[in-house]
Order: sequence, then structure tokens, then C-alpha cells
Amino acid sequence: MSTAVALIDGEHYPPVVRSALEALAEEYHVVAAAFVGGTEKVDPASGDAYGVPVVRAATAADALRMAIEQYWPQVIVDLSDEPILSAADRFRLASIALEAGVTYRGADFIFTPPSASLVLQTPTLAIIGTGKRVGKTAFSAYVARHLKASGRNVVVLAMGRGGPAEPELIRGDEVALTTEDLLALAALGKHASSDNYEDAVMSRVTTVGCRRCGGGMAGETFFSNVEEGARLADGLGKDLVMLEGSGAAIPPVAADATILVVGASQGAGYIRDYFGPFRVARADAVIIAGVGDASARAEEVAEIRSAIHELRPDVPVVAITLRPAPIEPVEGRRVFFATTAPAAVLPTLVRYLEDTYSCTVVAASAHLSNRTLLRADLAAAVGTFDVLLTELKAAAIDVVAAAGAEAGVPTVLCDNLPVTVDGDDIGPVIDTTVALAFERCGARSA
Repeated sequence: MSTAVALIDGEHYPPVVRSALEALAEEYHVVAAAFVGGTEKVDPASGDAYGVPVVRAATAADALRMAIEQYWPQVIVDLSDEPILSAADRFRLASIALEAGVTYRGADFIFTPPSASLVLQTPTLAIIGTGKRVGKTAFSAYVARHLKASGRNVVVLAMGRGGPAEPELIRGDEVALTTEDLLALAALGKHASSDNYEDAVMSRVTTVGCRRCGGGMAGETFFSNVEEGARLADGLGKDLVMLEGSGAAIPPVAADATILVVGASQGAGYIRDYFGPFRVARADAVIIAGVGDASARAEEVAEIRSAIHELRPDVPVVAITLRPAPIEPVEGRRVFFATTAPAAVLPTLVRYLEDTYSCTVVAASAHLSNRTLLRADLAAAVGTFDVLLTELKAAAIDVVAAAGAEAGVPTVLCDNLPVTVDGDDIGPVIDTTVALAFERCGARSA
């Protein structure tokens, strides 16, 4: 029988709550209750009205934390109701429970902690995000290059919605994949723009590609082969395994340290609401990506910073913007540029490419993730460009590179480089977080 702590409030008459706790005891071993507020039907001087120890604190969150620390329950059962706990309040309390590895259950819902039963022998760094298109893969590739340059031998384990049926090992440190190689992979039915290929091409490190399907609100996936891929990565003898999340999904492997990437245009709600607090609680550092772009106003970024520091005043926060970086020369060329960036950011990226790489961007498309619109943009620009420049995402290979091959026009792949803003320094934050991963791995292996 699982041990449980119940959440109770003062808007329910104590005999009713006690009766509910007695009924709950048929399913759980109820070890305590945490009082989450309310005064209408409860007298604080009534003493032992509930039949179990009651944990009280200044806030509902504090009462829950204290109850978990004192009683180590396996389940939190929420017997409260509106108006004491709103839906937003419950998500915050559920975030606390899930971070402690405790299931959170209500009358018509249940949240379970994302499973991370697999613990690797190799030190492990996770890079997770608050959603898709927040710059997580670009930042992961940058971290891999940074660590490689410092002498670390790393392997990136990527999980994607287009990943392979069996974990795929790519020796990116030994073999440079070309656009032609990726077209050949696409011809075999593979998603040749999946994150593991991007990591291998952009960072020239070993990668293991995995797949996943379905994503829960707290980061669990319905199906994945990530554990199998993690065992493969763990056996390679590398210094560090980098776990790269997928969208808001979290790899089902224990991480020694975690970096959270937040999209600047997402707003503070992705931090304060739902399971934003759960993701922030896991983080040893937070990256706000896309700062300074047209889709993210300065006041919105400031609010995101504030929300992070409200939850975790101790966690380092670095603001970055992402800028395109062709991995082959495009100087003097007439360029068609394809990106997944928002359309509002496109003029900024075009100017950056022209100013930095001395090319002329004759056409650009923000529709790399929409094949129909992308094909229309390519068709409208036919005859005006002599090179295709694309991020290695979405339809980069099966549409852009395929169109280039058909027209006899070369396709150059484009990285996204993080550029720090607001005076932040990204290198020390990466180094400190990686050092934490090594320290914690050493402690658990001792």
C-alpha cells in the first residue's frame, strides 16, 4: 500500500474531511495531511479533528514541502477545492511534488513524475526546453563545440519526433556529413534533418539519435527508445553524455546537471504557470534564447527573468540571441535563405547575413517547417539565387536540398550561433554546470 499525504482545507467541515481520509485509507496508508488554507468551516483551536498529523505553514507550498520532507510520501492526494486552490495553484503544488519524485492526484486528474530510472556511469548533462523552436538544439550544439574545444570528449544523445527506429550512432568526430549524405539518408526514408544530424554536422561530435512520440505536460513521453540509446552512449567511454530534450519533453534518463532553455517570445507564463516551475526547479542554469529579436519585447524578457528569480533566486540566467552562420562560404553569392525563425525576425537575420558574410539575400522564407508554403517561396524565387542556405531542421533536406539538387544549385547548411546580450557571459555558466555534473557523478559513484 502506497503512503500518502492529503491536502486539506478549511472550506470543508472537518468531520467531512475526516470521513474522506478514512475512506482514502482503504487505498493508501495516509501518514499526514497538509493544510493549504481556508477558515470558513474550521476552528484552529479544535485540536486533532482529522485523525492524522496535520502540517501547517505560512503558505500551501511551504506546508506541502514540509510534509514531503517529514513523511516521504509516494502520493499527494488533493482533497481541497476552489476557492482555496485554483487550477494554477494546483499546478504549482504539483510541480513541487513531481520535483520530489512524488505523484500528485486529484479527484479527476493525476500527475506522475517523469521517469528517470536509468542512471548512467558517465557524467550526464541534460539540456531541456520549455517548448519547440526555443533554440535548444542550436544551444546544445554550441555547448558540444565549447566542451570539445576545451578538451572534453562528449557524446550527444538526441531524442526527436523524427528519430530512427533503432538508436543511431553517428561518428561526427570522425566523419563530416555533407548535404549529399543527408539527401541519401532522406532517400532511405529517414528524417535527415533530425536533431542528431544537426548536432553531428554543426558540432563534429559523436551523436546517438533516438525517437519519441507524445509529450506530457510534465515532460514524460508516451513512447521512446531513449533508454536503449542512452545505454549505447554510456558504453562509448566518453567524458560526458549530453542529453538533448525534444520540445518540452525531458529525456527519461537521470541527469547529473541540467540547463533549461526558455524561448524569449514565450512569455513569463511558461515559467510561472503549469509545469514551468517544475522545469525551473530542475535547472542548474537557465538560458533565455531569442532576446532582442522583434518577436520578444524587452519588458517581456525582463518579466521572464523576474519569474525565474522568484522561483530560483540562486540559479544563473544568461540571455542570448541566435544568429545564422553558414558552415561554408557564401561570400559574393545570391542567396535564398530558409529558416524556422518567426517571420518578424526575418529582416534582422537577412541584414545580419549580408553584413557578416558579404552575400546578397535575394529571397528568404520563414516557412522551413511548412512544406507547402516553403515550396511556394522557392518557386517564387526561381532564377534569382545561385545558392540555397538553410538551417538543418524540418524540411531542410527533403524540400530545400532536394530542390537544389534538381536545379543544380548547391545547398549550404546554416548553424545558429548564440550571442550573449545584456552583458551576460555564457562560457563560465556552461563550465560551472558541467563541473556540477562531474562532481555529482563522482558523489553518486563513491
